[in-house]
Amino acid sequence: MEFVLNGAPVSVPSEGTLLSALRDRLGVRSAKDGCAPQGQCGCCTVLVDGEPRVACVTPVSRVAGRVVTTLEGVDDDVRQGWADALCATGGSQCGFCTPGIIVRLLDVEPVKADVERALLAHMCRCTGWQTIVEAAVDRPQRRERDLDAAAERARIEGGASQRVAPHVALGRGGFADDSAPSDSLVAILAPSGERVVASSVSEARQLAGVVPGRRSTVGLTWPIDVPDDRQHEFVRTLRTTWVEPAYLEPDAVWCVPGGEPVGPLTNGGAFGGKTTQWLRDEARRLADEHDRPMRIVLSREDVVRRSAKRPPLAAGVRANGSGVLWVRTTPGVRELVATVAHDWEVIEVDVPGPPTSLGLRAAVWAEIAVLKASVTDHDRVFAPNGAWAEASSSGDGVSVRVGCGDALDDVTLRSYCIGAAHMALGWVRNEGIAVDARGTVHDLTIRSFGVLRAVDTPAIHIEVVDDGSAVRNVSDAVFAAVAAAEWRRAEFAPRWPCARDGR
Repeated sequence: MEFVLNGAPVSVPSEGTLLSALRDRLGVRSAKDGCAPQGQCGCCTVLVDGEPRVACVTPVSRVAGRVVTTLEGVDDDVRQGWADALCATGGSQCGFCTPGIIVRLLDVEPVKADVERALLAHMCRCTGWQTIVEAAVDRPQRRERDLDAAAERARIEGGASQRVAPHVALGRGGFADDSAPSDSLVAILAPSGERVVASSVSEARQLAGVVPGRRSTVGLTWPIDVPDDRQHEFVRTLRTTWVEPAYLEPDAVWCVPGGEPVGPLTNGGAFGGKTTQWLRDEARRLADEHDRPMRIVLSREDVVRRSAKRPPLAAGVRANGSGVLWVRTTPGVRELVATVAHDWEVIEVDVPGPPTSLGLRAAVWAEIAVLKASVTDHDRVFAPNGAWAEASSSGDGVSVRVGCGDALDDVTLRSYCIGAAHMALGWVRNEGIAVDARGTVHDLTIRSFGVLRAVDTPAIHIEVVDDGSAVRNVSDAVFAAVAAAEWRRAEFAPRWPCARDGR
């Protein structure tokens, strides 16, 4: 079948989705596969006869004879204007979601309410939306910045190498699945757990019988509780549930026979949530076994089932700031708590469920910091690295003050702090996934994670203080401080998320 792509006629087989045709057959890389085929993240948004469409749920047969425009086909000056604006505000960090967002916003009036409504079709984990809205409404132009310093600040905040430049907003940040050799085989996990190898992602998924994830009717659970006989010890208690890191770029790796694997951390650290070594080892093994370049691409459902979560816990704090922590058994948790809160008792609890890790943003120490802040009069929260943040939340807005030494690049630092504040608000208010008593994860779709939408996110104001200290990560301190402020505003509700009762 034939259609017009970015002004030129093309011909592709009529099976599969428009996204698979664009990426696997035609080499288009701006359209990203963030959730395919759920149709919920917006990363694969393109124009079909001038109207935005989510390519991963559009059968390619439906665009026969029609005109398809991807970001590559947008007028050069318009495309560059968006790239400059998003870079100028910090509206693109990893850059995975922004190509689809740009396509969606091309014909949207630069009015805050209109932009936020349009963003309902999209998901972004990094930026917290505000800087994207600022780019769309204000359309700032490129200004002189030290982008090497900006990239260093991004590395410090994100925990992995990350590029900072206008082209990143166009999806050209160097993602592993975009750079794989064109003759690569593709390996995916079948629902049975077997590895299926084929010539393309769509073919492999078809052979494996992959079924798109759905939002579950199973409710949230809080798997650990403070024992009844110890409740009287504490001024305040808190229970948390399973939370999905929700990074948008699914884990992907490629490797040539006898070579070193590329991915999955090629542009951003996913806040500590990404799978790494086992995936690299498997790509190397399969490339050598088949004597062909090999791609391994996790589906969204694989990511949710296999990616590490922050350990669910229950805790109580006494008036003097000491406390007790009941936490899902996780390597290193006792040592971490001994470092940040030596007067806290740690009781590890075996709970069925997905893997947990202390590598995720501020895992465990943020919960302790929040509890300790709840029994004091001051708002300042210190991270283990010495960085500090103060926050207040009124519901209509969040104000944050941070101290972290030289900002290196104020735009990048502000973007990361806004993103951390947005993540903290969602953590306290809405975020959680259903995991049953056997440890099976039920919420497998992007929209079931509870990430705050643009229309639900209050204004976030960041004030940066150069306190003369060493340059260090401060967005994790922002995450803890905003969580503490939002919990106070929620009158210390004993379970997070506060705004969801089971669902």
